[in-house]
Parts: sequence; structure tokens; C-alpha cells
Amino acid sequence: MAKEKKGVRLEHISKIYQDPKTKKEFYAVHDTTLEIEPGTFVTLLGPSGCGKTTTLRMIAGFESPDEGEIYLGEEPINELTPNKRDTAMVFQSYALLPHYNIFDNVAYGLKLRKMDKATIQEKVTNILKLVGLEGMESRMTNQLSGGQQQRVALARALVIEPGVLLFDEPLSNLDAKLRVTMRTEIRRIQQEAGITAIYVTHDQSEAMAISDKIIIMNKGVVAQMGTPQEIYYHPNSEFVADFIGEANFLKGTITAVDGTNGTADVYGNAVELHDIAGRNTGDECTLVLRPEAAVVADEGQLPCEVVLSTFMGSYQNYHVMVGDTLVKITDFNPKNKKIYEVGDKAFVKFETDSLHVI
Repeated sequence: MAKEKKGVRLEHISKIYQDPKTKKEFYAVHDTTLEIEPGTFVTLLGPSGCGKTTTLRMIAGFESPDEGEIYLGEEPINELTPNKRDTAMVFQSYALLPHYNIFDNVAYGLKLRKMDKATIQEKVTNILKLVGLEGMESRMTNQLSGGQQQRVALARALVIEPGVLLFDEPLSNLDAKLRVTMRTEIRRIQQEAGITAIYVTHDQSEAMAISDKIIIMNKGVVAQMGTPQEIYYHPNSEFVADFIGEANFLKGTITAVDGTNGTADVYGNAVELHDIAGRNTGDECTLVLRPEAAVVADEGQLPCEVVLSTFMGSYQNYHVMVGDTLVKITDFNPKNKKIYEVGDKAFVKFETDSLHVI
């Protein structure tokens, strides 16, 4: 679909705004350097106000960086207006033309480019087939469901064959079930088209499901960039671990180091550690333990007391106290397993490589 796969490079990008109340300036995005590979699907993820939408709008050209340079491929694009950039944006509100039918909405960008009718017909027909709207060309946009409107917006962006496709929380107006369907469709279409995509969301499950790489932002800076697996299993901070999925944080002190392995004292219990290169005996550490990586058992590493035990069908949901720390445990497929009740004394049991040290 795309004429050429283009990557995006941000070099020391900053955007400064003024607080309307205090009149003080603040960084919405601060000294951000990123490289997005051609043909990849990258998601900017983070809480409200973290800078993800501002970053996307700077790539699109709707905002100008106050510092730094943005490159599309090898071309610096800071000075280019949005219509001169080889990008297309799919908006949260869809931004469809209400008095146009599906065909004319999708063809709009091609007509602006003065393409001939036969070429427009061919391109629109092909793209409507790709997004699953063939045969609906004459339907007016106000006759469409939310999911269909989203497909029209996607087709309109794709048909101009941009080097990079930008998404600004495109599924936030859809119900939960349709969001799952549409995110799968967006990923399929992006892979078929082979296009570079940059996607903004605050929905972590959405980011995990569709991304080659996730960029987690916090307070205007990049907290971590990696594959969904890297972000989930090897978060570099409590913020990242807590933002992507659920996490338990166990405080400990390293008592022994042997190469990349070692031991920590966790609430008076010796716990084996892996991948602790660069750590020293006596260092304080935080251990990340995902709820699904542990079980409640008669024997294990950390003694505990059960304070919540709830059957959830596919899993037993436990809350246990380890010392004065609450630990959440998701024990899948509980049928035929021993079920621990509130007040029971037991142990938290886990594989050593399930722990991640930050």
C-alpha cells in the first residue's frame, strides 16, 4: 500500500506551554529522543497529561516543537505544514464530512491532489475492500455505526498512501466489545499495508494487543520504550510496572551477589534473585512480582496470611499479607486445587525468574 516505508526520528524534542492560571511555563514534552523503525506499529502510552498527544501532534504538524528536530525518513519536517508532510491522521472524533457519502469521504484527499477519476475510483474501491466496506460506497456517514465510521476514517487516511499513519485515541468513542474488534482490524490493516503507524492511547490492553513497540511516557518524558513483553516482564521503574498490568512490589535488601545471581532478604526471608548485574551486597531493592506469576501454597518462599479469597470462575483471586505488604495473586484454573480461605496461614510461591529487580 505505502509507496515507501518511512521511519520517524525525534531528536531532543521539547514543547513548552504556559499555564493559563499561573502564567508559568512548563514542559509538556521535554528533551525527547526517539527512533521509530519503518513499517512498525508503535504506541505512545501513558496517563493524561504525560505528553503523548502533544508528541503525536508535533509529528503531524499541528504543533511545532520549541526545541529539537523531527525527521520523517531522512527529511527534517519541522518547517513543513501538515498537508506537506507524508503523514495522515485518524482522529478520535473521526472528522468525517457529514454531507458526503462513504465514497466521497474516502476520495476527498485524492481529489485535492487532482487525481483523475479512474485512478480515484480504483484506489477508493481497493481501500474500501481492505477495510471491509465494499458495496457501501453510496451510504451516508450518518447512517453508519461507530465501527463503520471508524473504518471510513481509516480508509480516508490510508487511501492517500502516507509514509506514516497517525492515530489519536481512535477507539475511545466505541463500546468495549467493538474496541477489541476494531483494534484487531487496525492491526491487520496496518500489517497488510506495511505502513508505519504511531498510535496514542491510555488503554494498556489496547497497547499490548497491537504494538510492535510501546513507548510509555510520564510527565513529558519517555519512561521506557520496548516490546510489550519487555515492558511487561522487565519494567525499569515502579511507575512502568504499575502502569502496564498489575504488579506487587516487595522491598528487600541484597545479602549476597554471585555474578548475575544473588540473594535478598525480603521481610526476613531469603529469596533467590536472577539478573542483578551491577548490584552490590547491602543494596536496597524492589522486586516486581506479577499476580499471575505466584500461587498460594502450603510451602513457598514467603509466609503469608490470606485476607481475601474470591472465586472468579477462571481464576481464584487472593489478597495476602506478607509482613505489612499486601500481595495480590491470580491463581488460574482453580478447579481441583486447594482453596485457601480468609485467615489461613500459607506461603506465596513463585519461580525465581518470575521476579524482576528494579
